[in-house]
This record gives sequence, structure tokens and C-alpha cells, in this order.
Amino acid sequence: MSVTLILGTAKGAFLATSDKDRSAWTVGDPLFKGWKVTASARDDGGRYFVATASDVYGPALHVSDDLKKWRQIEKGPAWRQDLDRKLTQIWTLHPGPGRFYAGVDEAGLFASDDRGETWSPVEGLNEHATRSNWSPGNGGLCAHAVLVDPKNTLRVWCGISAVGVFRSDDGGVSWHIRNKGIPAVIEDKQHKDIGCCVHGLVADPDDANTIYRREHNGMFRSRDGGDSWQRIENGLPSWFGFPIAMDRRTRTLFVHPMESDEYRMPVDGQFRIYRSRDGGDCWEPLTNGLPQDGAYMGVLRSAMDVDHLDPCGVYVGTTAGTVYVSNDTGDSWTQLPCTLPRVLSVSVFNDG
Repeated sequence: MSVTLILGTAKGAFLATSDKDRSAWTVGDPLFKGWKVTASARDDGGRYFVATASDVYGPALHVSDDLKKWRQIEKGPAWRQDLDRKLTQIWTLHPGPGRFYAGVDEAGLFASDDRGETWSPVEGLNEHATRSNWSPGNGGLCAHAVLVDPKNTLRVWCGISAVGVFRSDDGGVSWHIRNKGIPAVIEDKQHKDIGCCVHGLVADPDDANTIYRREHNGMFRSRDGGDSWQRIENGLPSWFGFPIAMDRRTRTLFVHPMESDEYRMPVDGQFRIYRSRDGGDCWEPLTNGLPQDGAYMGVLRSAMDVDHLDPCGVYVGTTAGTVYVSNDTGDSWTQLPCTLPRVLSVSVFNDG
């Protein structure tokens, strides 16, 4: 058994590898050197995908079967030329089950049915009746989170900042806003149910109706597929933060809180990951091996992942270029032997 991390940064992707015990790591030279690497994924057939972006050349999607030889997809996600929209980057890649989805900025959802070779816009969401009233968050108008019900792939959720969560029950033909119980960040005069700035989504793998949501102004849970949301912040030092991750095996949740929208730094300069073993009812700080003095780096929304081994491994990349790993469900942490450019995305893959 081996474990591979794809660490996407502002200046390329770095591969970190270890064996099953995840105690010693090797970090390779950069791939796509000089390019922003915004997302990565692997499909059920073992094909790897990396999304890159450039302020000059725009976004691109690359594939590999061995993490060594890469080729660029010729017909990646793209807006029609007659639309007054600019595709600046791919925020998320979600390879099934069923269709392969990509969420992009300027906000939209694209789908592929041929392992990423060609992409079509999901018109029901992209041309939603509220679209003309969508407003960007601080990071842009971005579709950055996709969930698919593994037991019913016609049910799909998409999180858009700063609009909110949409759900489709018919495979993407029609979409409905699912923000009840979430305070708006940018209240729209015409559509009162948008204007929510979702930061992250994860769902219980056995019950897609149970969804956890990092929001610009809180931490929330839904038991009814997003029809309604309730706060779950007991033990958290702050309501603000970006990433959320779940161990699918034990349903353990991990988040990184920061001090408010205004400051966006760890509370009191203590870099802590918080863990919940009871579905978000209570949260506990994890500190062993993490810097607890003068640590003011952040964690972006795509820069945390878990590996679902036993015990669970947790991986966190920071805006300071450090990467912290745990091989015991967060009880203890070590830093990878590298200091990278600003970490934008973290994905972990198990082999063997």
C-alpha cells in the first residue's frame, strides 16, 4: 500500500509519497512549474486529472495514467463565445459516480461522460433563473463544491460563492436553491433565498441527506438533503473558515477555523485543526505537532483532505507553503520536509 498526495500550489504541483504507515515522506520536483494548480482528482479507472490556471493563458485540464506522462485535454470546460462570461479557473473536479463534474469560475458547472475528454455545460444550473443576480464572494464567483448521491446519481448538489447551495433531483436538468436557515452575506432584493457564501460541503457516504456545510458566517448541518440547515459550532473558537473534510470510514469531521472574515488568521496565532466524532455536535482542538505560537497562516477551501485508511490520515496545506500530515486521525502531526509556494489544493490517493 502506498499513499500519494497531489499538492497544488500557486507555482505548480508537487507529489508527496509514502507507504501505508505514512511516517516518512518523499516530495518530488514540481509538475506544471510556474502554473497555478487549482484542483486534482482520480477516476475509478485510475486516470489522474490536474487543473491548471494562468493569468495569461487561462485554465487547462491535464490527464495522466501514471503521474509521469501528462497530456492536455483539448476540449475542456469552456463557455460559449456568445456568452459574456470568462472562465478563469477550474475550482473542483468530481469524477463520479456516474458523470464527471467540474465546477468553474466564472461560476458554472460542466459535465463529462467520456472520462473527461469532452465537456458540456449543465444548462439547468448555469442558466438558472436567479443567475443575473449572482454576486461574487471575495475569491470570485466560483462553483467550488459538488456532491453526488452515490445511491441515486440523479441527486447532485453544487455550492457557489457567494450564492449558496443548489440541488438537482433529476440529473442536472432542474436546480433548486437550498439555503433555508443560512443567513445571507449579500442579501438580494429580488431573490431572498440567494446571497449565501458557502465555503465547503461534505456528505455522509451512506446517507446523502446528511450534509455538512462550511459557510462564510457559520458551520451548519442538514439532515434532509439541504432542505433546512442548523448551526453546529459547539467547541469551535470561531464561526469563520474554509475547508471541511470527512473520513468516510468513521464519519469523523475536520475543519480549520480562522479569526473572522476581517482577519482570516488562526485565533491567537495558534494553528489548530478541530475534529468532531459525533456528527458536528461537539468539536475538539488538535494541537500535537502543530505550531501554537506566532502561526498566522491560513488554509484555503481545497487544501485539506483525508485518506480513509485505518486509522485515518489527514493532510493540510497552508498559505505559508507548509504541509502538515497526521497518520492517526489527527492525534499527532508532522510537517512534510518542504516549504512550498502558497498551497491551493490537496488531494490524497491510496494504492495497493
